[in-house]
Amino acid sequence: MAVAHGDGIGPEIMEATLRILEAAGAPLRYDTVEVGEAVYKSGHTSGIAPESWDTIRKHKVLLKAPITTPQGGGYKSLNVTLRKSLGMFANVRPVQSFAPYVASPHPRIDLVIVRENEEDTYAGIEHRQTTEVYQTLKLITRPGSEAIVRYAFEYARAHDRQRVTCMTKDNIMKLTDGLFHKVFDEIAAEYPEIEADHRIIDIGAALVGARPDAFDVIVAPNLYGDILSDIAAEASGSVGLAGSANVGTEVAMFEAVHGSAPDIAGQGVANPSGLLRGAVMMLDHLNHDRIAETVENAWLATLEAGVHTGDVAGEHTTKQVGTSAFADAVIARLGETPSELPAAHYSDASVSVAVHPTPRVEKQLVGVDVFLDWAEGDRHPDRIGTALQAQDGEGLRLKLITNRGVKVFPDGLPETFWTDHWRCRFVATGASVTPRQVVALLGRLTEAGFDVIKTENLYTFDGERAYSLAQGE
Repeated sequence: MAVAHGDGIGPEIMEATLRILEAAGAPLRYDTVEVGEAVYKSGHTSGIAPESWDTIRKHKVLLKAPITTPQGGGYKSLNVTLRKSLGMFANVRPVQSFAPYVASPHPRIDLVIVRENEEDTYAGIEHRQTTEVYQTLKLITRPGSEAIVRYAFEYARAHDRQRVTCMTKDNIMKLTDGLFHKVFDEIAAEYPEIEADHRIIDIGAALVGARPDAFDVIVAPNLYGDILSDIAAEASGSVGLAGSANVGTEVAMFEAVHGSAPDIAGQGVANPSGLLRGAVMMLDHLNHDRIAETVENAWLATLEAGVHTGDVAGEHTTKQVGTSAFADAVIARLGETPSELPAAHYSDASVSVAVHPTPRVEKQLVGVDVFLDWAEGDRHPDRIGTALQAQDGEGLRLKLITNRGVKVFPDGLPETFWTDHWRCRFVATGASVTPRQVVALLGRLTEAGFDVIKTENLYTFDGERAYSLAQGE
């Protein structure tokens, strides 16, 4: 495997973790790769040197300690770069409470969040379009949705989980989140032995915070999954105990959830548990299930014995220790199982997914949304609408204008607030239009002095409308 020692407390907790794995008999050999702060500052704004890519791709497994990303300077998130470049589409984050040995307001949490890792708003496609308006694009694909949803059900089956809950906001984003929900329903039907349900993300997130023990496996698009993961980790009582897996069809990366904590680096007090639990997930991924059980059960027995690092020390602590001594305590308990906390058990079943090709459908161009920057002089919608209607012709006519998604022409309401960003919807006067007719419209608008900043074609697919209606349309 490839190993990245990271920044801050990273080298300390990695040394402790590797010692435990070696003592447990894990048959691992590894090469070290350089990532993080020093690489950023050497001129690689992605945080990873070119030669490290080959090492990671050769081993196909990376155990990574936390890193520090320098502030400013256009530095990119290394995690996002690794996930997307190497196709690690699934982020898997188990969240558990270990009460009473680690204090938690919710002592019975045992859930897994499966988060889509590559698309959604994390595609990172943003633009400033006018003086007042900025945009980000939310991209949801059918193949991406199929991959993550199927992974969630396969994970549930392999780990004897009983229910998978999907969370979206498809009551508002009917196309993007609607697709994710639709794919979830389709795939859920293939797993009749697993209960499946759906929650709107706002009430779903509230329930994760208030009653996290009511959930088993949660699957969600990227942004929602990121937020849910942190809510659940906070509810469990300690982010410092959580590990995380990023899994693709070829490469997987395992890490702690927490950051590099430079304020305590070098003091020997950091808790290695998050990285260790990420390493246990790695052992399971590599089908070293018995070793994974041995390590996790020794770790649980250590918690039960009250041997704790300072971040989780409390009324059940019998001995507060530092990083190295905590690793020694886990090693001393290899072969033991916890007496009260549930013992770890990993199935020999593997998790794999297959995404089927999406059948092509008939696409028809039926109009275009033209976005304008109009801020000068009288920007009343009726004035803009009248000026635009003069450009109707060649198979296209102005249907409406919106501002921030709300219809303002024709028949807009005087209370609606306007910015300098206007969406002007032109629709076909017949069954369809050609791209050439759309280009001709844009030419007329430009010649008339309109500042066209963006267009979005309007399509139907197999006769079904494939664009959202305006609010008030």
